[in-house]
Parts: sequence; structure tokens; C-alpha cells
Amino acid sequence: MQHHRFRVERTAHYYTIGEPGPHVRQFWLVCHGYGQLADEFLKDFEQLNNGHTFVVAPEGLNHSYRKGFSGPVGANWMTRHYRQDEIDDYAAYLQGLYDFWLPQLPADVRIVLLGFSQGTATVCRWMLARQPYFHDLLLWAGLPPEDLNYQEQQQYLSDKNLYLLYGTSDPFLTPDRLSLLHEVEEKNGIDFGEQPFDGGHEIPAGVLQDFLLKYN
Repeated sequence: MQHHRFRVERTAHYYTIGEPGPHVRQFWLVCHGYGQLADEFLKDFEQLNNGHTFVVAPEGLNHSYRKGFSGPVGANWMTRHYRQDEIDDYAAYLQGLYDFWLPQLPADVRIVLLGFSQGTATVCRWMLARQPYFHDLLLWAGLPPEDLNYQEQQQYLSDKNLYLLYGTSDPFLTPDRLSLLHEVEEKNGIDFGEQPFDGGHEIPAGVLQDFLLKYN
């Protein structure tokens, strides 16, 4: 038995908030977590619908039923099955969306990349593989992958703002998991700017608003 690869075209789905144009001051590209759908995830960012922000929420290419064989469907970015192929595919997908929309926005638009839960690794892998220009990276309720070499990319990352926001009651970010973050930071000479908040595995509207007021 021989294993083969055969590249095919895929139809991807994504959702947006706002309208592109010369009035846009911020461009957000936000990646959902495991088992979510992009339109559901985008509801967490409704407060960005302020007339000068354009938000793009791509949906993962893989879909499955959340429970059993029927009912609600969720998406994910990858599994360990043919792992590198899936990473390459979503990196090309995200870069394609970025390249499509950015020319329709002002040259001085502020670019924010955000990943939630599984989406944090998704954004990090795309970012280091394709090196899109951006200003702010927000990792929310998830950690940067420990197998990436951030030290080699210090020149690329040096002028960018990196943040990690997480709820202190998040069941997925235990002290042991957070210790991995500190190992990654120490190993690579990088700081992801931890911003803990009271809450769980979520994006509370008030926390997002506080972040916007503080850093923008």
C-alpha cells in the first residue's frame, strides 16, 4: 500500500464585520477555537462594529458534529492526522484572506491578529510561516506553540506588540500549562505580555473593551 498526496481546491467560509474602505482605522483578523463556527465566534466582537474597524473571521476547513452523528456542527483548524499538510493549508488560506482584504484598506491601517483557544496556535503558525505585517498579536485563552522557534524570528517580531489574555478560572490553562509558556519565553527571549482576568475560557465583552481602551 502506497500513500499519495493530491492537491485540490477547497471552498472556505468566513464572516466579516464592517465595510472596507478609506475610513477604516483598524483591521482585525480573528481565528476561532476548536469546535466553534466563525459566525458564532464573531458575535464576541460586535463592539468592534464602530464604523472604523473591519473584522474578518475565517472558519476552519475541518467540520464535524459536536456530539455524536447529528446536531450542531463545529469547525477546527487541524488534528494530528496529516498535521503538516493541514498547517500548510490553513496558512495559505489565512494569507490569502489577508492579501485579499489588505489592499482595500488604508496604508496606515492598524493590523490586529487574534487567536482564541486552538486559534492561538493557528495564528502563531501562520504568522511565523508567512510573516504578514501586523501591529498587535492577541493570544486569547491559548498558548503559543512550544515547537516554534521564535528566537529566529526576533527581528520580525521586535516592533510588534504581543499579548496573552486568559481567565484565571480557565480549566484549560492550568499552572502546569502556563509553566510551558514561561519555558517558551525563557528559551526564546520573548515576552507574550500576560494579561490575566477574572473569568474562564471565554472572551468577556468587558475585558475586550478594557483592552481596547488601554492599548488603542
